Amino acid sequence: MTDGAQQALRRIMEIYSKTTRFALACNASDKIIEPIQSRCAVLRYSKLTDGQILVRLQEVVEKERLSVSDDGLEAIIFTAQGDMRQALNNLQSTHAGFGYINSENVFKVCDEPHPLMVKSMLGHCVDGNIDEAYKVVEQLWALGYSPVDIIGNIFRVCKTYQMAEYLKLEFIKEIGYTHMRIAEGVNSLLQMAGLLARLCSKTAPAAAS
Repeated sequence: MTDGAQQALRRIMEIYSKTTRFALACNASDKIIEPIQSRCAVLRYSKLTDGQILVRLQEVVEKERLSVSDDGLEAIIFTAQGDMRQALNNLQSTHAGFGYINSENVFKVCDEPHPLMVKSMLGHCVDGNIDEAYKVVEQLWALGYSPVDIIGNIFRVCKTYQMAEYLKLEFIKEIGYTHMRIAEGVNSLLQMAGLLARLCSKTAPAAAS
C-alpha cells in the first residue's frame, strides 16, 4: 500500500473511529506510516516453530491428497523460515510444477542453494579441508546463486549443524562478518573463499593436534 493510500486510510479511520474497529496485518511494520501506527495497538507475533508448520502442512497434504516425501516437507519447512504463508506457497508451487513434492523439487522451485551441499561444505570446513569446501562454493556460484543466498543458507545450516559449541559460535561470527561485507557490496567469489579460509583456520589447531 502506497503512502498516499495509507494517508487516505488514515482519514477514513479518523471519520469512522467511533463506529468501526480497524484491524490491520502487515509483514513489515516500518512500512506503515506513523499516523496509522499511532492510532493502533501494535501486536507482534513470533515466527511459528518447525513443529507447528509441519502439523499444518500434514493436514493440507492429507486433505488435498498430495504426493509428498518426508524430505520434501523438511525442505518446505526450511525454506519457509517460520512463515506459514510462505510454506503453503512453496507447497502449492512445487505441486503445480512437478506433481511430486520432494526436497530436490522444492529447492528448484524456491531457487535456493541445497542445504545438503551447504552441509557438505561446512563438514569440509570442520575437517579443515579448504580445497573440498571451495569446490562446493564454486559449484553453487556456477549454478547462479547470489552471494546473499549462499551466505544466508550457510548461516541457517550452521545453526543446526552438529559440531562443538565453541566452534559453532566462531563459525557464526565469521559468517556474520562476511554477510556484513556482502551487504556492503563486496560480494565476489574471493569473499566467499576468504570465509572458507577463516572457517578452516578455526579448526586448524584441533586438526593439527
